Amino acid sequence: MRTFGFPEFLFILEAAKWTIALSLIAFAGGTIGGLLVALGRTSGNALARRAATAFVQVFQGTPLLLQLFLVFFGAPVLGIDLNPWVAAGIALILNTSAFLGEIWRGCIQAIPYGQSEAAHSLGLHYIDRMRDVVLPQAFKIALPPTVGYLVQVIKGTSLAAIIGFAEVTRAGQIINNATFQPLIVFSLVAAIYFALCWPLSLLAARMERRQAAALTR
Repeated sequence: MRTFGFPEFLFILEAAKWTIALSLIAFAGGTIGGLLVALGRTSGNALARRAATAFVQVFQGTPLLLQLFLVFFGAPVLGIDLNPWVAAGIALILNTSAFLGEIWRGCIQAIPYGQSEAAHSLGLHYIDRMRDVVLPQAFKIALPPTVGYLVQVIKGTSLAAIIGFAEVTRAGQIINNATFQPLIVFSLVAAIYFALCWPLSLLAARMERRQAAALTR
């Protein structure tokens, strides 16, 4: 049995880079997917609305852990061999897309419909209306909750440890199995997550206050 020391501390700390990398991948992919979901949910096309709604209901209505299992263990059944990194990335992108899509749907629908009608009367097509009129205004509304949701993405990466992805939580499990000092090990793991999430929480709260102050002027 080893004693927890500086090398063990560095091992867990260095694993934070994989937590950050997986979070960025999930957020970047979820941004693209979330925009498609939001546009589908607010589309005038009934088929697009139904497909986007079904996607949201599936990924919001099932646990992220189950989604990780389905991607990682289900892909080989279909003849696709995925390593933990790819499987975790796919599952988190899909999950993030569903939640960001709903956040952004609400922001798009918060823009007065009259503005879209006015743009339509000027001859702007759907893509032009969304790009030039609706989305720039919705972006300002969406920024605080989007930054706030990034905190959930970071914390959600901890579930990837269950399929063997070596992020902070998995590194903590490895060190704990070697040292049998769970209080020290998982306190450090919690501190790392706090250091990653707390600044984002403060930033999101500050954005919300500034947005509220701007609306009251």
